[in-house]
Amino acid sequence: MPGLGRRKADEEANQRLIEAAELAAAAVGKGRPTPKRRDAQGRRSGPALPPPTTRKEAYRRMRETQASGRKVTRTAASAGVESALPRRDQGPARRLVRNIVDSRRNIGSVFLLIAALVLVGYFIPNPEIRSYTVLLWMAFFVAIIVDSIFLGRRIKKTVSERLPDATDSNRGLIWYGVTRATMVRRWRFPKPAVSVGDEI
Repeated sequence: MPGLGRRKADEEANQRLIEAAELAAAAVGKGRPTPKRRDAQGRRSGPALPPPTTRKEAYRRMRETQASGRKVTRTAASAGVESALPRRDQGPARRLVRNIVDSRRNIGSVFLLIAALVLVGYFIPNPEIRSYTVLLWMAFFVAIIVDSIFLGRRIKKTVSERLPDATDSNRGLIWYGVTRATMVRRWRFPKPAVSVGDEI
C-alpha cells in the first residue's frame, strides 16, 4: 500500500536523523584529549539526555551540538591552540611571525582611524582642509610601506635564525605578517600571545 510504504520511509528517515544527532553529539570535543571517566562525570551537570524520538527534536539537537562544537573550536583557535587553527595560521613559522608582529607597534594598525579622518576631511567643503587630507593620506601610505619593509626584513632574519628548516616561503610569511600588522590589535586572529615590547 502506498501509505504504508511512505510511513516506513518516514520512520527510516527519522531513525537516520536520530543516529546522526547521536553521532554529532559524540563528535563534539574531538581534536582534544578524551577526558577520563571520573573527570567527565564530575563535569556532567545531570543525567544523560535520552535519544531524540522525533525528526524535529533530532534536527534541534544536531544544530545545538554543531553550534557548541563550533564555539569550542573558535575559542581554542582564538587562543592559538595549534590543532584548532585554520591551515593558514598553523606551524611554528607562522606563530613566530605573529609574535614578531604583536610585539611591536605597527603603523598599519591605525589604518582605520586614519582612513576615517581622511574620509571626513574629504567631505569638508574647504579646499585647504582637503589638501591637508590628501597630504595626510599620502604620508600615511608611505609610512606604511616603510614600516612594512622593516617588518619584512625582521621577519626574514628572525625566521632564518630561529627556524632554519622552515618550509614556508619568505614571501608568504612576510605577506602574512604585513597583513596582520594592518589590523587593529584587538581584532587580530588568533589573539596576540605577547605584549608590545616583549623580546622575541
